[in-house]
Amino acid sequence: MGRTVPAVTRALDILELFLDRPSLSAPEITESLGLPRTTVHELVTTLTDRAYLIPTPGQPTRYRLGMRLFQLGSVFAEQLDLAHEAREVAQRVAAECDETVHVAVLDGADVVYIAKVDSTHPVRMVSAVGRRLPAHCTGVGKMLLSGLSSDALDARVPRDRELPGMTPHSITSPARLRARLQRIREAGLSYDECESNEAVYCVAAPIYDHTGDMVAAMSVSAPSLRWNGERREEWSELIRRGAAELSQRLGHRPPLP
Repeated sequence: MGRTVPAVTRALDILELFLDRPSLSAPEITESLGLPRTTVHELVTTLTDRAYLIPTPGQPTRYRLGMRLFQLGSVFAEQLDLAHEAREVAQRVAAECDETVHVAVLDGADVVYIAKVDSTHPVRMVSAVGRRLPAHCTGVGKMLLSGLSSDALDARVPRDRELPGMTPHSITSPARLRARLQRIREAGLSYDECESNEAVYCVAAPIYDHTGDMVAAMSVSAPSLRWNGERREEWSELIRRGAAELSQRLGHRPPLP
């Protein structure tokens, strides 16, 4: 392992200040990082010469992020492979709980599984990458439906049409589904309580991309014989962390508190 280069670290520290503020002056950078004024001046000059920073129009003593960072970010976004990133994170989550982990995306009124890591238990959920299920019957699907606008939800799940059920526990009422989706938005978690399979429970969390849009959902699924109150709480926190890690890989930054 090589050593870190202080000058590069300081330059990156300067750039990262702009993640929370649209523009900064050299004195503000100096105060925020506690660096000598001459050091900040030299670093800002170098970053400006390389188009990583540019003077703010009408305020030449203030700086904002430059085109070079946009170009690098665009290349990064083009290289992202959601399925690949999802599988890597799902593997770590599955290793921690030893239950089946899925990542799914919304397609119309259905969910399609794009990544799956199996439990090592002999009794486990039967599913497959590429499988399609009604979104309202699954934890990942309800999570994804909860991220839609009212108009987008109405287009996919009409209010005047009963929904198909997969088990006696499935939600078939559009009004009841909408009430459930509101609770999911408030909790940030979605549960499937034997709604897609009479013997399986799951908990799902949202995955966001760099624009802040919900683009996928991740879940832990387990047979009812291994599901209880303690594990529900444990796996809920685990799936929150896993989904947050995958969101971070996709460039998402959660809003500041």
